[in-house]
Amino acid sequence: MKILFIGEYSNVHWTLAQGLRKLGHQVTVLSNGDFWKNYPRDIDLTRSYNKWGNILYILKLAKILPLLKGFDIVQLINPMFLELKAEKILPIYKFLRKHNKKIILAGFGMDYYWVHECITTKPLRYSDFNVGDELRTDNNALKERQDWLGTTKEKLNKYIAQNCDGIVTGLYEYWTCYYPHFPSKTTFIPYPIISENGIHAEDTVPKKIKLFIGISKNRSTYKGTDVMLQAAEDIQKKYPNFVELRIANGIPFQKYTQMMNGSDAILDQLYSYTPSMNPLEAMSRGIICIGGGEPENYEIIHETKLKPIINVLPNYQSVYNELEKLILKPERIPELKKQSIEYIRKHHDYIKVAKEYIKFYQNVLENKI
Repeated sequence: MKILFIGEYSNVHWTLAQGLRKLGHQVTVLSNGDFWKNYPRDIDLTRSYNKWGNILYILKLAKILPLLKGFDIVQLINPMFLELKAEKILPIYKFLRKHNKKIILAGFGMDYYWVHECITTKPLRYSDFNVGDELRTDNNALKERQDWLGTTKEKLNKYIAQNCDGIVTGLYEYWTCYYPHFPSKTTFIPYPIISENGIHAEDTVPKKIKLFIGISKNRSTYKGTDVMLQAAEDIQKKYPNFVELRIANGIPFQKYTQMMNGSDAILDQLYSYTPSMNPLEAMSRGIICIGGGEPENYEIIHETKLKPIINVLPNYQSVYNELEKLILKPERIPELKKQSIEYIRKHHDYIKVAKEYIKFYQNVLENKI
């Protein structure tokens, strides 16, 4: 199978590409590296935001376009899969539609359906846009609502979602926003993670618990890392002899993982039901995830035994309490680490996930969806 991935979020496409290649498929990844994170890609399409940036980007895209023909599957990371205005992306989408067999839209992050459902039908008890019936009013939440509702981005997302051949979602949250609208062509497939051979959890209880938190540029409040960081800092002050706090602030992926290695727990995604790519990567290394581990996360992957994620509610007190419980009962740590590694190998192994994608792609190619 000849497959093209366009765009990148948190290394999903590059990791999946490696799994598909192992299975004998031909895969090309075109992306900007997810901006400053600088993830690997086969074809680089980055844009400079200066006087000549737009012109140079268009010229680079025009040179690349002839290479984007003849694929069995083209998967788009998002309806805004290029660094262009929505109205300029539409003709590129139509070009891809015309010159390739099937188009898949990924529900992996910010888009119209995610924003719209979270502020209208509210299928989630809490999310990036609501906590209960209350809508969030931080700057990022308001900005995303303005960007995606009643705009050309909304029109583009609706057009692609209705026109494409299949929609794949990577988290329970995104699945629950797309599935009601497109039940016949929406599927859920877990994110892929490459588990390193030989990693195992040590049986020893750490004398000092190493906590790790990554701060995204300009999105700390939106993702809740401001709340998690405050709770972690306060816990460190209360238990200075038992807690070490590591903070990664807006650094490339390679350096991020280097800083993360050796940690006991990672704090990530306060408003999420499920762990995203960064905490999943951490879990594969035997690092406990403190974040999204709601019952729905386990139900959608049919897991009843392995529950290694320390779930927190979207508030300071919940994070503080769970951190304190972990510090006061550190004997839990070896088992949670062991379960974290097993959980990733069972549900997120990149070869296993790639096989699920192949099954989905084959159904799309055979018009069974």
